[in-house]
Amino acid sequence: MVDFAAISAQVESHAMASGYFDQVNGHEPKAKPGNGITAAVWLQSIGPDPEASGLAATTAVVVLNVRVYTNMLSEPPDAIDPAVFAAVDKLISDYSSDFELAGNVMAVDLLGMAGTPLNAEAGYLNQDGTLYRVMTITLPLLISNAWTQAA
Repeated sequence: MVDFAAISAQVESHAMASGYFDQVNGHEPKAKPGNGITAAVWLQSIGPDPEASGLAATTAVVVLNVRVYTNMLSEPPDAIDPAVFAAVDKLISDYSSDFELAGNVMAVDLLGMAGTPLNAEAGYLNQDGTLYRVMTITLPLLISNAWTQAA
């Protein structure tokens, strides 16, 4: 079994401890986030990793999204991307140095052993009439022996 609550809590903990965020949500916001820089963590996908699985147990690939938000009308405008980049850079550094998320996963799939590497995409999001500059981290996690196989 995959302990999603422990995994999600550890990812949220990295964001909270970074010092970059005014708030960290354990879900994709249904309404516009608060002021400053916000992080949100949610489940994107879950499935088996055939390459790392054996005949007795299946290794799981759990992919989380970690989205960083800040209002596009923040001042000064030239500081928006550097602030978002700094927060994302800190999180990626944390995931690289806490490779096992405090023992909750076999590995953060930094280089895409199971297909999807750790990465981040920038963009814009209109939430409740407010335009946000966002960067979404794709955080692939490998969990060994997640499910027992039986005939």
